[in-house]
Amino acid sequence: AAKISCKMSTPEPSDGVPAESSFLPLVHDIIKCMDKDSQDVHQELNELKNKFQEMRKVVSTMPGIDASPEHQQQQLQNLREQVRTKNELLQKYKSLCMFDIPKA
Repeated sequence: AAKISCKMSTPEPSDGVPAESSFLPLVHDIIKCMDKDSQDVHQELNELKNKFQEMRKVVSTMPGIDASPEHQQQQLQNLREQVRTKNELLQKYKSLCMFDIPKA
C-alpha cells in the first residue's frame, strides 16, 4: 500500500507570528491525517506535543515572565510617567530658545 502523506507545505504566515511558534500547521496536519485514516496521526500528535513543550521553555525564559500582573502594571505606570516627564522637559527646553535651530 502506498503511504499517504499528511504534511502540508507551511509558508511563513502573514499574521506576523513566526512559523516556528505557530501551532496551526501541526493541527491542520493532524486533521488531514484523521480525515485520511492515516497511521501518521500518532507522529503528528507527538510533533504537536513536542512543539508545546518547546514553546513552554521559550515562554519560561522570556524577560519579565516572573513578574506579577500588578508589578507589570506598576512598571508600565512608572514608564508612562517617565515619558510624560521627559516630554514636559523637552517642551520646556524647546520653549527656552537656547538652541539655534538652522532652517534648511
